[in-house]
Amino acid sequence: MRPRHLVLKSRRVVTPGGVREASVRIADGRIVEVADRSAPTRGAVVVDIGGRVLMPAAIDTHVHVNEPGRTDWEGFASATRAAAAGGIATLVDMPLNSIPPTTSLEALHAKAEAAAGRCRVHVGFWGGLVRGNAIELERLHNAGAFGFKCFLVDSGVVEFPPVAESDLAAATSRLAVLSAMLLVHAEDAGRITPFGNGRPDQYSSYLRTRPAEAETEAVARMVRLSRESGIRVHILHLSSSSAAEAVGAAKREGLAVTGETCPHYLTFASEEIPDGATEFKCAPPIRDRENRERLWAALGRGEIDLVVSDHSPSPVELKCRDSGDFQKAWGGISSLELSLSATWSGASARGFSMEDLVRWMCRGPAELAGLGGWKGSIAPGFDADLVVFDPDASWTVDPMKLRHRHPLTPYAGRVMKGRVEATYLRGRKVYAGGRFFGPPRGEILLA
Repeated sequence: MRPRHLVLKSRRVVTPGGVREASVRIADGRIVEVADRSAPTRGAVVVDIGGRVLMPAAIDTHVHVNEPGRTDWEGFASATRAAAAGGIATLVDMPLNSIPPTTSLEALHAKAEAAAGRCRVHVGFWGGLVRGNAIELERLHNAGAFGFKCFLVDSGVVEFPPVAESDLAAATSRLAVLSAMLLVHAEDAGRITPFGNGRPDQYSSYLRTRPAEAETEAVARMVRLSRESGIRVHILHLSSSSAAEAVGAAKREGLAVTGETCPHYLTFASEEIPDGATEFKCAPPIRDRENRERLWAALGRGEIDLVVSDHSPSPVELKCRDSGDFQKAWGGISSLELSLSATWSGASARGFSMEDLVRWMCRGPAELAGLGGWKGSIAPGFDADLVVFDPDASWTVDPMKLRHRHPLTPYAGRVMKGRVEATYLRGRKVYAGGRFFGPPRGEILLA
């Protein structure tokens, strides 16, 4: 049974007003009071975490769970275990690479049925915009889809084709009427080049096929769409700093354009990727060291709104690690459990604060998904989805100890700064010290 009142005390609580000593009182799954640390506890169960940080649990709005249809790639049970261990209390599942993709009302129902009773964290769903399904958008929206994702280039799976100009034109008026958001994998297909004569085991051969110009041109196209139609456009997984700067310019213009980046773009650099290391392959690709630092600067200036994982796993054999063939390997990074620590590792080294981390990984994603009124902050009335985080702990990633289904990850052997010690879901401890508590309690969230 959950205690009627729980009080968590810390010398470092990350609140909307800053980091402070505080007691956080929880009842019926919600925060009812944020008081001085010395405030009377009035018979509540008290947990004092001392100098460790109490922060809102992270929200990851870019996760490929792949169930139903490709549960051997991930699945709700394994993905949500990884999320809980990584300090994530809410994830929003992408409409691919499940079969069927979430491009119809029936597919959304199949997705919700697959998730029911299996989730250790809260789960919501994005819908998909593909060729010819504009008529489905209202049905998906009314059933609780958080918004709609499309690709401007080949998605990598035949059941989720990219959109053409006619598809965008058919969808735009419907999205405007629904006040629904369009999420875009923004690369211009005309700028994607064949693999050519480069060695298939060299990352540089792959990188040349997806230049930064492919992103900047696609972002410019989506900015024009937002300017002309007024719809809200969110640019996914920005890897190019010039594309991020274009998003920032659109925001300064007053357009409804936002953008995200991912821990792997903030952590790795193309010069450091070894030959044959296909675990680093993703699209858009990881770019050079100078670009990485410019991404951090864009994040610091607010041109990039949030950081999410883009966890896109696959069976190890699809990553072609044995041959090291970047041309044939599946493009996706496995990182769900690691994203909070990976981002803090880079952020703290560059002088950013815990408040910055919470803005990028808690409040920003909550606002994107329309959850900002009750998730992503430590304040009265908000859900008690919380994380105990040791920002000073140092540890080394052992992929065999990760909870996502397949262990191959570019973070293997990397030293991280910052460790999740416990995760609370609506006031219940669901993970601590390598252990999970109770049955799966995650809720299915509908917009």
